[in-house]
Amino acid sequence: MSFVRIWIHAVWATKCREPVLTKQLRHKLFFHCIENARSKNIYIGCMHGYEDHVHCLISLKSEQNIAKVIRLIKGESSFWINQNNLCSSKFEWQDEYFATSIK
Repeated sequence: MSFVRIWIHAVWATKCREPVLTKQLRHKLFFHCIENARSKNIYIGCMHGYEDHVHCLISLKSEQNIAKVIRLIKGESSFWINQNNLCSSKFEWQDEYFATSIK
């Protein structure tokens, strides 16, 4: 059996870098993202951020790719925020993201 562990540092921002991620929302969001990712066999080592962006440490497995994993995390999290009315207006992430491998 192959063992693959590729660590990716990913960063993405709120739409127009709006500072909508309050401390309370970030806490809920990070916990939710980590648990939801785990249910999809995605391992998030840690997740942090500020009012307008998120940093995420992701371990990719051999069958996973960066674009799909980040799309799943971002898409589901924005849906979850909107479904639970956790922002005063419609929540969106920017389409773009930054990702780099780390040792």
